[in-house]
Amino acid sequence: MLRQILPFLIILPPLAYGLISLFCGRTFFRRRKPASGHTPPVTILKPVKGMDAGSFENFASFCRQDYPEFQIVFAVASADDPAVPVIERLRNEFPDREIELVLDGRLHGPNYKVCNLINAYPAAKHDIIIVCDSDIRVGKDYLREVCAPFADPAVGLVTSLYRSPGVRGSATAVEAMGFTCEMIPNVMVALRLEGLSFALGASMAVRRGALERIGGFPALVDYLADDYQLGNKVFRAGYRIELSDCFVESVMHRESLATVLSRQLRWARTMRASRPAGYFASGITQPFPAALLALLLSGFSVAGVAAALLLYGVRSLTALIYSRSFVKDGLFPRWLWLLPVRDALSFATWGLAFLGNRVRWRGHLFRLLPGGRIEEVA
Repeated sequence: MLRQILPFLIILPPLAYGLISLFCGRTFFRRRKPASGHTPPVTILKPVKGMDAGSFENFASFCRQDYPEFQIVFAVASADDPAVPVIERLRNEFPDREIELVLDGRLHGPNYKVCNLINAYPAAKHDIIIVCDSDIRVGKDYLREVCAPFADPAVGLVTSLYRSPGVRGSATAVEAMGFTCEMIPNVMVALRLEGLSFALGASMAVRRGALERIGGFPALVDYLADDYQLGNKVFRAGYRIELSDCFVESVMHRESLATVLSRQLRWARTMRASRPAGYFASGITQPFPAALLALLLSGFSVAGVAAALLLYGVRSLTALIYSRSFVKDGLFPRWLWLLPVRDALSFATWGLAFLGNRVRWRGHLFRLLPGGRIEEVA
């Protein structure tokens, strides 16, 4: 009897977690949204290094905002950066927009992205500061959506979910599936159970007062996960963090699987260093090892196969609903066959995160220190 029941007990944690994430996602995406009538002046800070896929269109999407007053400040470390001509073209094609380019290579710590933000911050004119990655593209109502929650003075930061529609090849599909099948469901559960105490780096809008209260961007320069740290510090300073369901889009190059896995491992080790207990506990929600263990311990019996099929039936349904109804990224059902592969690679990176403390980021090698701080390895 135990041999028949054991496979189903093994799959119970990830099975239950998948169903809980589905409930949490449904609750969030069907909630009543705040009115978008609050439109304070905004400064968008964009740290840039090198070219991304569709850089000009990514930048131009911010210039096409339906919003009364905003400023865009590009932060670049070197005049030789290939993104500089693209920014100059942007200024020529959108002469009615307030676009500034700050060229400043001063270093203040090991996180070069945050160094760019520190250097550009004096050019920011407005009290709502938005930090958005250079590979992000947005819709024309983006500013209206993310600024609406600031009508409540208790809100210190608004962060946005992100997706990657229109992926190019199976390797980038594997990475994009991580947003839809892991990151967003995990955020939904965290939001429902404990509220949001962190930010997502693709898009972070923060009050100047909240930013300065935590020590400004210099407080983040020693960390790799500057997005997590910004949100967590603002939360611990007594402000509320709001999650906008106005999706921003992460535009990807066609990349090799090795490149994608290297980036996934960097993210995994960063989260392991930032939230060690939570990261370790997340292992029980992983579906791939549960399905594999159910099969192995049952000797590939009918019960073991049935348990694995049940788990992946629910897993596939959850992924399909998230993709089609919540995220609307067009990934599924086309790439659904890759879901077990994505889960296997996710489990592998989860485990490898415990076996080292080095990460490679933008061509530089760093050592992760306790608490999420980093130092560059010569």
